Amino acid sequence: MAKAKTKARQPAGHAQHPQRKTEPPKSGRLAVWLPLLLVVVSVVGVAFLLSDDEPARPLPVPAEAAVGLPDTPDYHSLLVSPEDAERLFLGTHAGLFETQDGGRTWAQASLVDRDAMNLARTPGKTIWAAGHGVLAKSTDGGETWQEVEPPGLPYLDVHGFAADPRSPKRLFAAIAGQGLYRSLDGGQSFTLVSKEIGPNVFGLAVTPTGKVLAGDTKRGLFASRDGGTTWTQVLEEPALGIAVNPGRPDTVLAAGGRGVFRSRDEGRTWKLVLPLGEGGGPLAWSSSEPEVAYAVGFDRTLYKTTDAGAKWQPVS
Repeated sequence: MAKAKTKARQPAGHAQHPQRKTEPPKSGRLAVWLPLLLVVVSVVGVAFLLSDDEPARPLPVPAEAAVGLPDTPDYHSLLVSPEDAERLFLGTHAGLFETQDGGRTWAQASLVDRDAMNLARTPGKTIWAAGHGVLAKSTDGGETWQEVEPPGLPYLDVHGFAADPRSPKRLFAAIAGQGLYRSLDGGQSFTLVSKEIGPNVFGLAVTPTGKVLAGDTKRGLFASRDGGTTWTQVLEEPALGIAVNPGRPDTVLAAGGRGVFRSRDEGRTWKLVLPLGEGGGPLAWSSSEPEVAYAVGFDRTLYKTTDAGAKWQPVS
């Protein structure tokens, strides 16, 4: 896939200054004009050295800042700050990246070189990150992290992770090749709830009514109303990303091979609202501005909606 290119500023050319001819001052005026001439010559000389002797150079861009999405192999998860709709975290195989200008520029944040396939927020400043060999918890909004290795999980290869918005202690983890596991004690322990749905799940979310939505990469999108024990298929599209609008719980987004789908009835029916030739994955809503959501396309583009998912525009 082609990488975005930026144009470097060209050095300014040398300006041509013709030599100025002056007549020698008369001896009677020399004492009066000599100090002024020395000041003028000094100022002109310094200006000439600064502007002509060295070409203009572009201002350096901090090495940690990148225009557009970070140049990493994979984009897996997305999370919007609850206070600021322009501040986002992007989870990749290389760790977390952060933007404070709505996705125009990004910088490495935390969990450097750790796989952040999933990001989930519970009430307050608690954030969970999960992925290949990773299950970590932050209680300060993502500044610092604590590794978690709870009993009940067969191993840490967490392809899907979600938190129940009604209860911060109710968590779900989809373990690759194994199944869906649930915690009722805030991640201190997990138990298996489904082998049918879970082994191939990437997208995972819980609605405010307690409905669990799981995107199986082989079979499509499924929903459970009993905590993950039984399931019903609601969309025949593999969903790599799922996001529930915190301000409008009935509005849900799902992204997969054809693009972004939207449901306005809590996942019962769906409509394609953002076709993407290369597919899409990470999705996230803003809780401070419920009309705003973001979607990451596998064309290495970040898309944004300001009307609850009806229309989308690339962030530039």
